[in-house]
Amino acid sequence: MEEMDHNKLSHTDEKGKANMVDVSIKNIQDRIARATGRIFLQPETLILIKENQLKKGDVLTIAEIAGIQAAKQTPSLIPLCHPLQLTKVEVNTELTKEGVAVHTMVRCIGQTGVEMEALTATSVALLTIYDMCKAVDTKMIIGEITLVEKIKQDIIA
Repeated sequence: MEEMDHNKLSHTDEKGKANMVDVSIKNIQDRIARATGRIFLQPETLILIKENQLKKGDVLTIAEIAGIQAAKQTPSLIPLCHPLQLTKVEVNTELTKEGVAVHTMVRCIGQTGVEMEALTATSVALLTIYDMCKAVDTKMIIGEITLVEKIKQDIIA
């Protein structure tokens, strides 16, 4: 196996050890990240969700709230993430023919991006759907969790 060049990885030092990146000299920018993911469900489960018939409650609303909460907890979950002052978190769920799609947008004004917050929000929203449906669907598959956009713009005073 080829040896990795640790100088090219932002979260490792010159010895290859874990390292939180120093962002103190970076410009403060408007930063946005969007992520998506899917959970594949049985047709019967989709009907239960659509008709709000699951015992645990409104699956889609609870998943959206869980995703928002997760975005705010990202630095507690992922060791090298910086705590950020998030200015906006949107988590939207959408019923599809095969299951539920989750679309997430996270925004902050800061010195580092919000990709991990968007991916965490998406993942936890999907896990919440899984948790709420596990009693009725044993064939669920979570997948296609993807960062779809990362934007950083200078703030003009």
